[in-house]
Amino acid sequence: MSQATITPKTQASTAFTKLKCKECGAEYEPKAMHVCEECFGPLEVKYDYGTLRRHVTRQSIEAGPKSIWRYRSFLPLATDNYIDVGTGMTPLVKSTRLARRLGLKNLYIKNDAVNMPTLSFKDRVVSVALSRARELGFSTVSCASTGNLANSTAAIAAHAGLDCCVFIPADLEAGKVMGTLIYNPTLMAVKGNYDQVNRLCC
Repeated sequence: MSQATITPKTQASTAFTKLKCKECGAEYEPKAMHVCEECFGPLEVKYDYGTLRRHVTRQSIEAGPKSIWRYRSFLPLATDNYIDVGTGMTPLVKSTRLARRLGLKNLYIKNDAVNMPTLSFKDRVVSVALSRARELGFSTVSCASTGNLANSTAAIAAHAGLDCCVFIPADLEAGKVMGTLIYNPTLMAVKGNYDQVNRLCC
């Protein structure tokens, strides 16, 4: 990925402190990395929950934007330089018959089929991931996908003015690519299965 200088909007008080490996427990400063350098295990975000308790209230959350970014304090950004495309705040739909079948008094199902901008739950993670990438100074983002992830990455990258490269299997059906092409990413069709495409992207 190429990097560019980004000027943050405002510096935010954040509880995001470290990256921690889920496998071996190794900890790292919050920098650009996607796997543990010791064991190649997946990384989790580590927070200072004392800071959250001191600074975050129900009122401060409710006063935030009508999107996933009202929970900004619980997300891994060091500044308020996030990409807001209206992601999140999707409705809870009451399911009476399923609740009755399961023996529950109340059952609500989160309907992310109306999520923004691409009607997928993937918009949530991509909105955060691309915001963090931009904060770290990246001007190009990429993903390997056979559908929804490509759509979301291309759409949010286009909104943010980031270059986007999408890796797909060469034999992917044309219908799964059309939604992605709307946002004009660089499309890389790779002869191989999804695991091979993903490795090349990484």
